[in-house]
Amino acid sequence: MAVDRIGPPRGATLKKVRRTAALLLVAALVGTCGATTFPGQGGPGFASPGLVGGGGWPFAGVPISVENAAGASYIPGSSVLRLKDGRVRLVPFGTGTTITVEGSDPQVEAAVLSDNIWLDGGLVPNGGKTVPDDSRRVYEEMAKRALLDLRLLTRPNGASLASWYGAWHYTWPRDSAFTAAAFTMTGHESEAQRILSFMARVQDEDGQWAARYHPDGTAVADGREPQLDSLGWMLWASWLFRDRAPAAAAELPELWPMVVRSADRLAKSLDAEGLPPPSSDYWERKPDTEEDPRRPTLGVVGPVLAGLRSAASLALGVGQHHKAAGWERAAQRVSEAVTRQFTPYGYPRSPVRGGLMDTSVTFIAPPFAPADPGVTDAVANALQRTRLPNGGVLPGEKWSGNPGVAWTPETALFALTAAASGRPGEAVSHLDWLAAHRTSLGVLPEKVDERGNPASVAPLGWTASLVLLTLSALERPLPTPTGH
Repeated sequence: MAVDRIGPPRGATLKKVRRTAALLLVAALVGTCGATTFPGQGGPGFASPGLVGGGGWPFAGVPISVENAAGASYIPGSSVLRLKDGRVRLVPFGTGTTITVEGSDPQVEAAVLSDNIWLDGGLVPNGGKTVPDDSRRVYEEMAKRALLDLRLLTRPNGASLASWYGAWHYTWPRDSAFTAAAFTMTGHESEAQRILSFMARVQDEDGQWAARYHPDGTAVADGREPQLDSLGWMLWASWLFRDRAPAAAAELPELWPMVVRSADRLAKSLDAEGLPPPSSDYWERKPDTEEDPRRPTLGVVGPVLAGLRSAASLALGVGQHHKAAGWERAAQRVSEAVTRQFTPYGYPRSPVRGGLMDTSVTFIAPPFAPADPGVTDAVANALQRTRLPNGGVLPGEKWSGNPGVAWTPETALFALTAAASGRPGEAVSHLDWLAAHRTSLGVLPEKVDERGNPASVAPLGWTASLVLLTLSALERPLPTPTGH
């Protein structure tokens, strides 16, 4: 169903009111800020190394071409771009197109201060004392860029786009869940609230979501079936939001009905073995292409288990004990099915002897599930089998795509699991690789090619969210849903 654009959520705190007032004041200021540089270069055919934005509401992003990005850099803590010739490119308040002005133009400092104020209104994770000082400085810049990019990718109505270009200019429930989680953990509650509100409005009455949506909230009619893992991820993000931002969650009446629809749908979908039906997962391919088409992949089962546990924990938190008990029983059935059908084979993608390993084994590890030694070993096995010479990873063994191109979301998932499992050295290794393979503007891309160049699109919202969650997990433990 279509939805209308909405403004900032109601019930803003006094702090947010003051921030808004500050944004109005900076419009009268003039001056310039220094620029900084980042490692990495855009690869051949690279769509854009990043987005140009500006201060004010609504936040709008416009891609910058590879040619115009040469020698350019963002003014620190902003989405305002200083070009090689010293002029500045930004998106003026209330518009959706870029302008190029002299550095002394009043709009420059107004836009920069607007972005700075927004960042100051939350947390910028950098890994804390668990990482070396030099890495911490790099991570802080990477986190600022990731946060600013996520803000530009999140529309005023709460639609969180995967990226800004072509086939990525859509909202996937899966990606939106991680963006909401990243905003939650960094204290940007209004943004997380808008995303969850959008997802509640577009959810079907039967608890499902379409595979993806246009920015206005209408479902994309391209023949893709609903993807069952999205229910689990949205339940996990909703629980995390309720756990870490209870006051903001109380201002979102749509949250509990969305949780009920999703969790009831998952609980009722389980078969006699305790497994959900086969469905497309984060690989987005048809179930009949899997090693065992009769049963769901771990990429579905993991999020379903995390989602049911999250729903049960959330229900307990709001005093809905009857619902909590039912969803906890369903989660236990899924957990027992995993033990019977995936554990004996080492947690492969499909539950078959000698099954191929992929990144989805991280979905049954922290922060999505309690730590388990067998799963920890399986994560290490999957990483070894999917790692490429360039340091990144493929989505899985025998990947049907380019076998030499690494994917940043999968690399970041291994980083997140390591950070949440108390292996900071491993997490730092992945983060260092991600930081070193950003675009020339310091933006996280979707892929890295054989030569180490960023490839595909940048920014990619899922990678940005995962990096922020990883840095947050290094600073303080992320909560893990247990279902009770």
